Amino acid sequence: MKVPLIDLQAQYVSVRESVRAAVDRVFDSQQFVMGPEVSRLEAEVAQYCQTTEAIGCASGSDALLLALMALDVGAGIEVITTPFSFFATGSAIARLGARPVFVDIDPHTYNLNVDRIAEAITPQTRVLLPVHLYGQCAEMNPILDIAKANGLVVIEDAAQAIGAEDHGRRAGSMGLAGCFSFYPTKNLGAAGDAGIITTSDPAFAAKVRRLRVHGGLTEYEHVEVGINSRLDALQAAVLRAKLPRLDEWSDSRAEKARIYSELLEAAKFNFKLETPVVRNGRHIFHQYVVRVPQHRDGLMQHLKTRDIGTKVYYPIPLHLQECFVYLGYKQGDFPEAEKAARETFALPLFPELTQAQQEYVVKSVEEFRP
Repeated sequence: MKVPLIDLQAQYVSVRESVRAAVDRVFDSQQFVMGPEVSRLEAEVAQYCQTTEAIGCASGSDALLLALMALDVGAGIEVITTPFSFFATGSAIARLGARPVFVDIDPHTYNLNVDRIAEAITPQTRVLLPVHLYGQCAEMNPILDIAKANGLVVIEDAAQAIGAEDHGRRAGSMGLAGCFSFYPTKNLGAAGDAGIITTSDPAFAAKVRRLRVHGGLTEYEHVEVGINSRLDALQAAVLRAKLPRLDEWSDSRAEKARIYSELLEAAKFNFKLETPVVRNGRHIFHQYVVRVPQHRDGLMQHLKTRDIGTKVYYPIPLHLQECFVYLGYKQGDFPEAEKAARETFALPLFPELTQAQQEYVVKSVEEFRP
């Protein structure tokens, strides 16, 4: 049996007709950049995420960049975030000349360890940038309390977490803004790069809308220097066709995750394997990540011989990336992030995954002999 890490073709079968109709609609209109498709998507995503505004942009990376630009983040400013995330989380800060300040992660959820945030705050700190990793929200109540007590702004990196919830609040609705990616492999994926920023602050939304079109009030009237990060109408139309299925897909992922955990916890291994921890709220399981303290790479190679897809998210923490040497961090500074990078990996997970495939994956894990 072959079990890919993700199977986008299987999902496309279920939405082919609606996606093709949406694409045809855009071609018939011959309006390919921004326009009514984007405006409608923005309204639909804002409603879904429990915010009043959403601003489409070219990618999830640009969503982070634009949100920070709208706060005038730049030289002399520090932004606290996690070292255990996709590169864009740190690069958006650095590209603006600001300083990423990393805080170690909770070893169970892999999200920011809220008990370590306060000690990282300095007079230069302006923003807290938690990441809702793998589809599970960070512990937002203490993060919001810390921000309020210190006069800081919270921007949520919700790239992997559209529809996730913390105490009934949707990802992207709790801080000043939420930043989402619609990369094709996300729970809600476009047919290429696309992103969106959610907020309930009209002034912030207005500034982001200007910044994504070169800082322009109009086509030729610019009040600030922005970037070109417009959302294509084709991507918006594809996302609108898929959005009504999102909760169904995310619920299916969560159910597959439950089955995995049940099967793995009942299996007999001669090595340690830890299943994901769900702390509270709604975990949408963008990834199903297990921890194997010893023999991880050997297990992954074994699964590869069984035609089972796996992947490490993320093998090099941000503080150890070569481009961030200038920050002065070293091996051992964030031991939990470093351990997670050595010990965790993702098993196949997508809404169309069958129980037979899951049982084959778990049986193959059980057959591994270090």
